[in-house]
Amino acid sequence: MDCFSLTAKRWRGIPQFLSLFCLCLLLVVSCAPSQQTTNLSSGTGDGRITVGTTLKPRTLDPADTYELASLGLVLNMSDRLYTYEPGSTEIKPQLATALPEVSADGLTYTIPLRQGVVFHDETPFNAKAMEFSIQRFIENKGKPSFLLSDTVDSVKATDEYELTIQLKTPFAAFPSLLAFTGVCAVSPTAYEIGAGKFQPNTFVGTGPYKLEQYGTDSLRLDVFDKYWGDKPANQGVNVQIQTSPVNLFNAFRTGTVDVAYLSLQPDQIRSLESGAKNGDWQAITAQGSVVSYMVLNRNQQPLDQPEVRAAIAAMIDRQLINERVLLGQADPLYSMIPNTFKVSQPLFKEKYGDANFDQAKELLTQAGFSQENPAKVQIWYPSSSASRSLAAQTLKSLADQEMAGMLQLEIKNVESATFFKDISRGIYPAALLDWYPDFLDPDNYVQPFLSCEKGSNAQGCEEGGSKSQGSFYYSEAINKLIAQERQEQNPEARQKIFTEIEKQVANDVPYIPLWQTKDYVFAQNGVNNVQLDPTQNLIYKTIKKTVNS
Repeated sequence: MDCFSLTAKRWRGIPQFLSLFCLCLLLVVSCAPSQQTTNLSSGTGDGRITVGTTLKPRTLDPADTYELASLGLVLNMSDRLYTYEPGSTEIKPQLATALPEVSADGLTYTIPLRQGVVFHDETPFNAKAMEFSIQRFIENKGKPSFLLSDTVDSVKATDEYELTIQLKTPFAAFPSLLAFTGVCAVSPTAYEIGAGKFQPNTFVGTGPYKLEQYGTDSLRLDVFDKYWGDKPANQGVNVQIQTSPVNLFNAFRTGTVDVAYLSLQPDQIRSLESGAKNGDWQAITAQGSVVSYMVLNRNQQPLDQPEVRAAIAAMIDRQLINERVLLGQADPLYSMIPNTFKVSQPLFKEKYGDANFDQAKELLTQAGFSQENPAKVQIWYPSSSASRSLAAQTLKSLADQEMAGMLQLEIKNVESATFFKDISRGIYPAALLDWYPDFLDPDNYVQPFLSCEKGSNAQGCEEGGSKSQGSFYYSEAINKLIAQERQEQNPEARQKIFTEIEKQVANDVPYIPLWQTKDYVFAQNGVNNVQLDPTQNLIYKTIKKTVNS
C-alpha cells in the first residue's frame, strides 16, 4: 500500500480553539522591514481593519510554517495553486487556471498556470517560479516539508505557464495538499533553496496584502496595488497580538479591535455571544475541522475484547459532554470523518447512540464482566488540556452513576510532551486526543489513524499510523481500502470506499469519535463580510468597515 505516512505530526498540546494562520509575507529584498514593538492604531475612519488575536507567529517563512499563528497570516498574504471557497471543502483554482490533468496511472499531474501575476517585489510569476517554490518547500526541510517530500517525485516547469508534478505513488487527495498554505508561490528573487535557509521575519508572495511592518506584538499589512485578483474591500489590516484571552476579550469589548479571533475561552465566547444577541456586536460561527476522539489500545486488557470497546462507545453521552464540557460550542461527532465532508456517515450514532447504558451492560456481560468482576480501564489525557480533563471526569461520572459497577474508569494525566511521546509506546489503555488536519481531505482523518504497514491480527500494529496514535489497530481489509481510496480519482467511487472504512471502524471500535469544533469570530457592528475558510483561517480581504462621516 501507499507508504505516504502522516503519523502523529498533528498531535499537539495546543489549546482547544486554534486557527490555521498563514502568511506569505512580502518584502522587497533590499529593505526588510525592521521589527518594532509599537502597537498599531485601530485605524478608525481610514478604512483599515484591526484584527485582535492571542496567536503569535513563530515564523513567516512558508516553507517552515506549521503552527496556526503563522499559517493564517501567510494565507492572507499569499496565493496557492488551489484554494477553498468559504464554507466549502471543495478546492478551486487560484494561481492555477484549472484542476490538474491526471495521467491514467495517477502519477502525473499537469497544471495550467495564471498569466499576468507579479510578486510583491515585482518579479514575474510563471511556472519556473512555482517550480522553485515547491522545490524550496521540500528541500529546505521545514516542519511541514513531509507533506510533499513523502509524495512528490519531481516538479518541473514544462512550459512558461505549465507545471508538471510526478508523484511517487498515486494519491487522489494530492490537489488538497497543493492548497496547503505553506505551498504558496514565493519570489525566486527573494528566497534561497537549501536545508534550513529560512527567512522568518520576511515574506514576498503574490497575495492581496504585503507586509509593511512586523513587530513583536503587531503587524501591518498593506494592500498590494498590483494584485492580479479582486482587490481587498478594506484599505489594509492591522493585527494586534494580545498577551492573553482576557486582554483580547477586553480589547474587543472596548472597541480597540474590530474583529476578535483566536483564542478566547469558552466562558468568554458565551459572554460575547450574549452581547451579540443584544445587538452590541456580531457573532460569526463556522463549522471547524478539528476533531476529538477517544483512542482505545487493543493490546491492553480489557480493551483487547471488542465487546468492551463497543460498550464504552455505547456509554458515551456526547450531548452531555457538549453541554457540560464545551458549553455547547461544538457538535457531537459520530464518524471518524467530520461532517464537513460529504462522505461522513454517522454510523456510531446508528450503531450505539448516546448514553445507551443497557446496550453497554449487555456487551460487558457478553465479555464476561459483572459487578463482581468489573472491567477496569484507565483514560489518559495531557495535563495542559482543560477540555479533555473535564471530558474525562464526565465520562467517569457516567460510568459510576449508570453502569452498576460493571465498568470502572480511572482518570490519569501526564505532562503534554510525555503524553505525545509515550502514546505510540502502548503505555495508555485509553486516551483522549484532538486532531488538527494537515490538509482538508477525508484521507487525513482515516489514514493517520487506521493504516498499518507492518502488523498482524495477533500482535496488532507494529509500524504505521495506528501505532503512532496509540490504538495499535491492525486490519488487512482496512489497509486495502485505504490504498484504494488513495488511488481512486472518481469521487462517487471514492465515497463508497470511505463508507466501507467507516462501517468497519464502527464495528471494530479502535477509536470513538466525540466532538467536532465550532469556530467563533466576533466583529463590531459596521464591520461586514467577516468569513472563515474551511481551514479555520480568517479571510482578511473580504472584511469591510463602514466609515462614519
